[in-house]
Amino acid sequence: MPWKAPYRPSDEITQNYNDGLVQIFSVSNAAAPGRMPVEQLTPKIKLRYEERSLGLQRYYSGKQNQVEVERVIRTPRRREVSSQDVAVTEDGTQYRIDLVQPVKDTYPPSMDLTLSRIDQNYDVSNLDTKGGDSP
Repeated sequence: MPWKAPYRPSDEITQNYNDGLVQIFSVSNAAAPGRMPVEQLTPKIKLRYEERSLGLQRYYSGKQNQVEVERVIRTPRRREVSSQDVAVTEDGTQYRIDLVQPVKDTYPPSMDLTLSRIDQNYDVSNLDTKGGDSP
């Protein structure tokens, strides 16, 4: 009998996340009550990712909605990641998460994040974006 990883269904595709580390931030208001809103990034989670190909259908449907889709990455599935968050890769590039899609029939459970570049970057000078352990 051949060896099989524990708890891994035999009909699912195994994912490896070897392309890098992405840090997910939520956008919150840092202004005092009653003042003009000041958007600030709050760290949520760090995830390893795998680069995915950006298909023509996804690219052109983004163009129709005036969204410049730059990348698609696959990460382990986490419920706290939403389309209102910001993703920062290890090179410091900031992206808006436009779409979070759960992927079926993969092990471990995964999700695809559709990323578009942010025109005006948030200040992350006081935040650790170089990697390390998850919070």
